[in-house]
Amino acid sequence: MRVPVRRAAVLTAAVVALLLAVLLSLAVGARAIAPSAVLDALLHGGHSDSAEVIREMRVPRTVIGVLVGASLALAGTVLQGVTRNPIADPGILGISQGASVGVVLAIAYAGVHTLTGYVWWAFVGAGIASVAVYAIAAGGRGGATPVKLALGGAAVNALLVSVTTGILTTKASALDEFRFWQVGSLAGRDSEIVGQIWPFLVVGLVLVLVVARGLDALALGEDVAKGLGQNVAAVRIVGGLGATVLTGAGVAAAGPIAFIGLAVPHIARALIGSDHRWVLPLAAVLGPVMLLVSDTVGRIVFPPSEVPAGVMTALIGVPFLVTLVRRKAVAA
Repeated sequence: MRVPVRRAAVLTAAVVALLLAVLLSLAVGARAIAPSAVLDALLHGGHSDSAEVIREMRVPRTVIGVLVGASLALAGTVLQGVTRNPIADPGILGISQGASVGVVLAIAYAGVHTLTGYVWWAFVGAGIASVAVYAIAAGGRGGATPVKLALGGAAVNALLVSVTTGILTTKASALDEFRFWQVGSLAGRDSEIVGQIWPFLVVGLVLVLVVARGLDALALGEDVAKGLGQNVAAVRIVGGLGATVLTGAGVAAAGPIAFIGLAVPHIARALIGSDHRWVLPLAAVLGPVMLLVSDTVGRIVFPPSEVPAGVMTALIGVPFLVTLVRRKAVAA
């Protein structure tokens, strides 16, 4: 099978998997609802209890899962390309921890106690953290090299962890509320959050797609990328900005859900190759699949309680990545 045909087939299969994951997310939960009833509620209305549960609770939760999964997967893909670091994820630049500091400040000092209120604080915190990391890495000889970005991100991340811990130890009343957000979950999210984050996700998507060719060139090395006419600094700035916007919006909406930004890019490359014009769309589809499946499984493993999606993504995702590593299919 020719490469373009194979890639198109893989992407089509991923889209089908996403549709099935969406259907499962709408149908499975504390109250199981038949897929036919789900489709009837969505397409033909209805005022039964099941239809109200689907429209008022599960549809917003599922839509947020799709948006957050896509944003984290895209951000991880771009960060791995920009930093040329195969273990990079949205936490490498301190973005997720910056969002955490924003939420802690909102709870402890600003009197914000709603998920929709957290979104803006988390987004601003993520943006400030990423700007700080880039400013640190850009100073000195050589500019913002991959090693300097990784080291700067590690330093800022450690500082922000200390700030978060310090605030929580002095404001114990904020601990329980923050812990609910910090674990990463799609539960309790409503359609208002969708309206708050989708514009940022569109902007971030445009930015990362713009640098797709630049990421391919950068993978060959900086000198080769420059020889191919790429502005390496511009690729890193635009790609980093896109990843920051995507991560900030995703983390703000659902908390710092781990592993998607790390594992999905490797899975996408193993399935479709290293061309970012294909890797980015596939990651944008596989990210929601992983998050929605994790969230759905988390609802049913210990009924009537739920295991947060942030916990399940690691439990489900780790075997995939381990398998890829053992088969030497993980590409930098």
